Amino acid sequence: MKKALIIVDVQNDFCEGGALAVPKANEIIPYINLLMQDNDYDQIVLTQDWHPADHKSFASKNGKKIGDTIILNGIPQFMWPDHCVQGTFGAEFHPDLNRDKVTHIIQKGTNAEFDSYSGFQDNNHFSKTGLDDFLKYHDIQLLEIVGLALDYCVKYTCLDAAKLGYVTCLHFNGTRAVNVKPESGRDAIFEMLQNTVTILG
Repeated sequence: MKKALIIVDVQNDFCEGGALAVPKANEIIPYINLLMQDNDYDQIVLTQDWHPADHKSFASKNGKKIGDTIILNGIPQFMWPDHCVQGTFGAEFHPDLNRDKVTHIIQKGTNAEFDSYSGFQDNNHFSKTGLDDFLKYHDIQLLEIVGLALDYCVKYTCLDAAKLGYVTCLHFNGTRAVNVKPESGRDAIFEMLQNTVTILG
């Protein structure tokens, strides 16, 4: 069975000192580097949040406060600080992440009108990122997933992977939660378990 490692959004803005820093995010980078070193993956894919500067998920572009929720194109949208803007330092992959074995990069959130937590598609399910096509082309059946953040982009990437028929595993030590609410990370784990995602220690 061919397997791929999906590394979700290990970018400067989500790491220590970033615009949308995930608590203890930097702790996962050595773990991810070891995974890449110790496993013979058929493909290693990075996803990259890659927002235009006027992205509608940014509180600053809607006259809202960070943490507010609006309805954007018919679905609830959490208001985030400006982050991972195309071409900025914050959007770059963290320099400590070893990219020597990376075979492909998928950019998401590139349409200002729609947010895109999942590495597979935007939140409205209007457009695909090309990740599924890439994996299918390479006959990948098993996905191991790590990255940021557990309760948003990692969760939705895992859920979409399982729905698309991949054997889907999350490395618990390779992710951290934003925890906008204290129980968000825990709830994300439960939701994934209920949807056939295996949690690896």
